[in-house]
Amino acid sequence: MTNPSPWRATVLTLFPEMFPGPLGVSLAGRALASGLWEIEARDIRASATDRHRSVDDTPAGGGPGMVLRADVLAAAIDAAEIALERPRLLMSPRGRPLTQARVTALAQGPGPLIVCGRFEGIDQRVIDARGLEEVSVGDYVLSGGEIAALALIDACVRLLPGVMGKEASGTEESFSDGLLEYPQYTRPQLFEGAPIPEVLTSGDHAKVAAWRRAQSEALTEARRPDLWAQIPAKAPNRTGRQKTPKNKTDG
Repeated sequence: MTNPSPWRATVLTLFPEMFPGPLGVSLAGRALASGLWEIEARDIRASATDRHRSVDDTPAGGGPGMVLRADVLAAAIDAAEIALERPRLLMSPRGRPLTQARVTALAQGPGPLIVCGRFEGIDQRVIDARGLEEVSVGDYVLSGGEIAALALIDACVRLLPGVMGKEASGTEESFSDGLLEYPQYTRPQLFEGAPIPEVLTSGDHAKVAAWRRAQSEALTEARRPDLWAQIPAKAPNRTGRQKTPKNKTDG
């Protein structure tokens, strides 16, 4: 009889040297050394195709910072060859809050693929195309997803059988104005049949701002009703839209 495969975390990051980091010490570290779980840190930059190993580009529609390219990240995800039953997570401040119930479910599965973002954000099209579930560890913004990924993995590992013993085995950024961030896009113009929304390439800054505002409101109302309820209907940072715009990220 063969032993079942250990719980495995596959991390996509621009800084693979950050792993296992603190997960290599204490209870998690001993469990890692004894084979109770595994971690694989993969460099997103290895999937870049130009000689400079570029992974980002300027935001469509303008704005500060850079956005991680959809084609590069999609290639990195595909190269990881993740089994269909493994969750695909993206550490993101606009994701649904990580709860103990979600941690428990993740710990009981085969282990997730975790994408760690950097820069201003990630092209929305790869989030949609690769079915990434956005997960947040709190209402604050980090420099990247690595620290959040470490927290998520640690929360899961401590629940794995044999790690803590029988007693424990069962047991414009997001929030800057009370809203979640709008979807981000960058080149290429067409990715797997999905174009950048036309409004973002129109050159009309007023329309871009209005679109982004509507998307932020729709995401906040759908994903964080607790935040949405704190914004009075007539407040300056809540528009009087009559209908929540359809957003592909919420089905």
